[in-house]
Amino acid sequence: MSVLAAAPARVPARVAHRRTRPFRYEFAHGTTMWLVDVADPEVAFPRWLRPFLSIRSRDHLAPDDDRPWTVKLRSFLDAQGIGWSARRVLALTNARALGYVFDPLTTYFCFDADGHLEGVLAEVHNTYGERHCYPLAVTETGRAEVDKEFYVSPFFTVDGRYDIRTRLTEDDVAVAIALTQGDETVFTGSVHGPLRPVTLPATLAAVARNPLPSHRVSGLIRWHGIRLWLRRLPVVPRQQHRAPKGIA
Repeated sequence: MSVLAAAPARVPARVAHRRTRPFRYEFAHGTTMWLVDVADPEVAFPRWLRPFLSIRSRDHLAPDDDRPWTVKLRSFLDAQGIGWSARRVLALTNARALGYVFDPLTTYFCFDADGHLEGVLAEVHNTYGERHCYPLAVTETGRAEVDKEFYVSPFFTVDGRYDIRTRLTEDDVAVAIALTQGDETVFTGSVHGPLRPVTLPATLAAVARNPLPSHRVSGLIRWHGIRLWLRRLPVVPRQQHRAPKGIA
């Protein structure tokens, strides 16, 4: 995969989740995400708009590290012994608004100097303030597998394997995840959307339509959690997470 996508880009995304066990439950909703270059994630956002739209290094990877995002990402790769050059890194992420951000999944597309995809990082946040990052050695078709190591939903144990598929072109971006436990796919999730230019009128319109995107995402997660709990889905006790090197 070569670097075809322009960044920054506005992504009117569709997020979908489906569980299959012990009963079927699914939902989908729209949100606004952003594809940005981690070297300068806010280049297209006017300063006067940043209280409503900002993407900060502190909200990703090591939470107490205020260094530039590129430096933190390089530290993570080195701590994990990953030899990617990561000369250009594009991140699909949510934005901070009114002092709050919640980004369940930030996806990093790491490219070499020739514009070829070296690998993908999947940074996962849960509603308990914990973070984890999965390095993915994707195939030419954008597919990777990795063991589940992080407590996300209180209704799933921390075991099984993720099958993750990613796509980034000049027109769109997509990430699809399937969780297999035993020999059964028990959960699938996806985010997909077209890449739109970050013009000031379009950005203002996106903020006006969805001024509190992270608040909405966080609220929806809790709402669906309550609905599952009311259906007597057992809650799996959470153990303290040991963050991987480069995030702790």
